[in-house]
Amino acid sequence: MHHSYIIQGAAQEDEDEDDRKVPLFRRYETQGVIRQISFYLSGEIGAPIHYTDLLYTLRSTSESDIIFLHLNTQGGNFDTGLQIINNIAASPAHVITILEARAYSMGALIFLAGDELIVHDTCQLMFHNYSSALIGKGNEQQAQVMASGKWFEKVMRHVCMPFLSAEELERIFRGEDIWLDTDDIRRRLHRIQQGLPTTAPHKPRAKKSE
Repeated sequence: MHHSYIIQGAAQEDEDEDDRKVPLFRRYETQGVIRQISFYLSGEIGAPIHYTDLLYTLRSTSESDIIFLHLNTQGGNFDTGLQIINNIAASPAHVITILEARAYSMGALIFLAGDELIVHDTCQLMFHNYSSALIGKGNEQQAQVMASGKWFEKVMRHVCMPFLSAEELERIFRGEDIWLDTDDIRRRLHRIQQGLPTTAPHKPRAKKSE
């Protein structure tokens, strides 16, 4: 007599037991290291060679890294500032620019280039036209002025809008300085987040009736 049903029953019980031991889902977890790196731009912005550590860090970080760029500067070298701005744009990291006192001229542009902008309570930004020293013959100086002016205007429009309006940029190109304190800066950043213009549109004055 064969008792195959006993063997089959035992096998079925073993399978049921295995099903109860194996979970219906599995949880896996990985932990990465988030690096937070801080740089302080204090004082005048000098020649590009002095900022290679900052530039290399911006390029070599990963998407999980955070770079804090603390600003307290009166501005300085245009070429250096533009190189910093371009490397911020190309950086995989999340770059947070922090206005800690003042950022004038090129310092103001670097502040606006951050992925996230933080402003302390008593700070200032100042935007103005560029200044330069010219050498060479008159026609060479004239060509340099034309080329530098177009370059500067292109950079300003790319970096500063919509924080500054087109009308404000034209005022800067004509030689006017624009000063903003913490309240002005925060108000503009809030309006940008809401998709609103940062300045009220200019309304022409109504003509008086005769």
